[in-house]
Amino acid sequence: MRRIGWQWLAASSVLLLALAQAETRPQYGGTLRVAMRAAPTTLDPADAQDSFGRRSITFLLFDTLVTIDDSRRCIPGLAESWQSSRGNQRWELRLRQGLKFDDGTPLTAEIAAASLREANPSWNVSISGNSVIIEQEIGDAEMLAELALPRNAIAKRDVGKLIGTGPFHVIEWQPGRKLTVAANEEYWRGRPYIDAIEIEMDRSFRDQMTEFELRKADLVEIAPEQTHRFAQEGRGLTSSARVELLALVFTRDASSAQEKTLRQALGLSIERGSIRSVLLQGIGEPSGALLPTWISGYGFVFSTETELQKARQLRAEVRAVGTRTVGYDGNDPLCRLVAERVALNAKDAGLALQPTSGTATDLRVMRIPVASSDPWVALNQILGLLGVPAAKKGGSTEDLYSVEQGVLANGRVIPLFYLPVSYASSANLKEWKLRLDGSWDVSSAWLENSKS
Repeated sequence: MRRIGWQWLAASSVLLLALAQAETRPQYGGTLRVAMRAAPTTLDPADAQDSFGRRSITFLLFDTLVTIDDSRRCIPGLAESWQSSRGNQRWELRLRQGLKFDDGTPLTAEIAAASLREANPSWNVSISGNSVIIEQEIGDAEMLAELALPRNAIAKRDVGKLIGTGPFHVIEWQPGRKLTVAANEEYWRGRPYIDAIEIEMDRSFRDQMTEFELRKADLVEIAPEQTHRFAQEGRGLTSSARVELLALVFTRDASSAQEKTLRQALGLSIERGSIRSVLLQGIGEPSGALLPTWISGYGFVFSTETELQKARQLRAEVRAVGTRTVGYDGNDPLCRLVAERVALNAKDAGLALQPTSGTATDLRVMRIPVASSDPWVALNQILGLLGVPAAKKGGSTEDLYSVEQGVLANGRVIPLFYLPVSYASSANLKEWKLRLDGSWDVSSAWLENSKS
């Protein structure tokens, strides 16, 4: 009798274990509902629009020749191998065999080359057999990281239509409003578990949270200042590395030595510590650098300390000081609050700043998403947004630091903080993740208890 009891117990344990494993096994089916702030008006990866949401959409529909893994290594994507020559002036990338776009068209070197030319008109792109060849007059050691950017994703342009090789394809597209995509049954990396994704665009942080609370959305963005409260409540929160620079950006270069002095005084007057504690609720990292430390390795070298006395001394060196306008996005509460706080700090130093949501301003509070985990690619993207000529990529950390130091000394930008990107996800969304560039990846995600 005792033996039968033990056998029954063992059989029950095996059955319970099997049931538990079945409940956690990835399931096919279901529709993922997403809300985002971004409101892209085009799906073309070569378009200049950039945001974390836009990057996420691009990677749903398209693939790049090269990708960057979580260890910041360049690994094969649509290209299975590559080689460089002539001091990185010539790059040859060999495509994988047998890949197709979601309409069944084979991926060819001709289509890939045409896509890269569309995104980079200045590049010399040709083909050789099943390989794409990129040639430049100046060697580019960061070419692989450049090719991993969403803007260099490969798209087939066919009579106004954009077709990709990605894990999903377009079902419905309302520019700036809504996108619905369905799983690519023949995706070369394997069919996604999720059947479809519905993305609502142009939704404020507040609107997204409302939809999440009402269970109308499974994945939403969380405002930086709300992440601490959200985490304390024990809800599903996922945050990226610090990939968004919050900075004061002047609309033009300093026209005189006196103007540079005033900008230096402004930078020294800002109380980053109190802004972080009060407005950001402890989230983010005060920064005096253009690149976050986790990318450059030296961001901490640039001071973020408030030096009000020195700021006042510098202000006293300039006789005539007028009122300057500091702009912010009227739809971004955080930028508005930061602009108002910076204006108060400036007043303590004898400087007059007038916050405004207008577009014609002397400087603006801006959010700048980091484009890449590669320091040279990331820095050049920031320089481009600042209207500063690109730096020659490659070289040592000392070279990188020298370039960044020179840009900061010019007074065109005053870095304030580096912020993470945070998302809330419903309990039934499993195995999704964030890429290093802050975009979300649901290619391997699944919905628990989903219905096909």
